[in-house]
Amino acid sequence: MKQTKEFRREAVRIALNSGLSRKRVATDLGIGKSTLGHWVSQYRTADLSTPEPQADLARENERLRLENRVLREEREILKKATQFFARQKP
Repeated sequence: MKQTKEFRREAVRIALNSGLSRKRVATDLGIGKSTLGHWVSQYRTADLSTPEPQADLARENERLRLENRVLREEREILKKATQFFARQKP
């Protein structure tokens, strides 16, 4: 099945910016890992020296979402550790 150009572009964006492995991204999108790798290499060799402002915003948004998720997980760990040590008696 041939994928649309927009689908390919979005798959590459997710693969490069999501922090997930390419295998995971390919599986989630229902495509082969080698297919995704081929699309990424095509993207990198294409002349994309002037990225669209929307693409920059989307990349920054994705990076911030990932950072936010990590910070929330760290906060939850710290909350649990604080509760654990508060229950400990010297």
